[in-house]
Amino acid sequence: MSSGAVSSHVAVIAGASGLVGGECLHLLLDSERYDKVIAFLRRPLEFAHPKLRQITVDFAHLPRLPEFAGANVFSALGTTMKQAGSREAFRKVDFDASLAFATLAAECGASQFVLVSSISAGAASSTFYLRVKGELEDALRSLPFRSLHIFRPSFLAGDRLGSRPGERVGVAVAKALDFAFVGSLRKFSAVDVDVLAAAMLNVTLRAEPGVHIYEYEQILQLAKS
Repeated sequence: MSSGAVSSHVAVIAGASGLVGGECLHLLLDSERYDKVIAFLRRPLEFAHPKLRQITVDFAHLPRLPEFAGANVFSALGTTMKQAGSREAFRKVDFDASLAFATLAAECGASQFVLVSSISAGAASSTFYLRVKGELEDALRSLPFRSLHIFRPSFLAGDRLGSRPGERVGVAVAKALDFAFVGSLRKFSAVDVDVLAAAMLNVTLRAEPGVHIYEYEQILQLAKS
């Protein structure tokens, strides 16, 4: 891990048009800690903010920015198998684009990197989705961030644009069954997206060096800190 100073002025985020990234972006803009928030986007957002700089990018050819140096970087990039349409297309977003963004951030001197992954992610998983998530986590561990924070939520509860009835039913069922998730099953409880986003921001305030993984209980605790 690098020993560079932690910036309290600049945040860089990818995936800000999504459910988690959008919530995270608004918290970053509202935070007094950050003077500038840079969002890497495939399409511009339909709002402006004096602290926000939007950069429309191709994640295969990302721009190097001096603002990365010492910054806190947030990655909420991701899609679903149905949205992607194929395993190849899914991997292009969830692994290739995510790793390219993280690698650029590391090369440019970013201090902390915050990743939204998934519960049960693992490179040895028999499930393609979880295997890709796990492979990304392993790849990020080799990058020279002072701090790497990996968040592993299960179901995400929030106002997802374009959400399908099946997704809404699934989240509702997961929330209703929270009482059944006890002991080792607690990590599968649904997480409200605003809680997850708050935890992501709060963890950078601690700036603890090393690699850290957070699941349901840790996410709730961090959101309150």
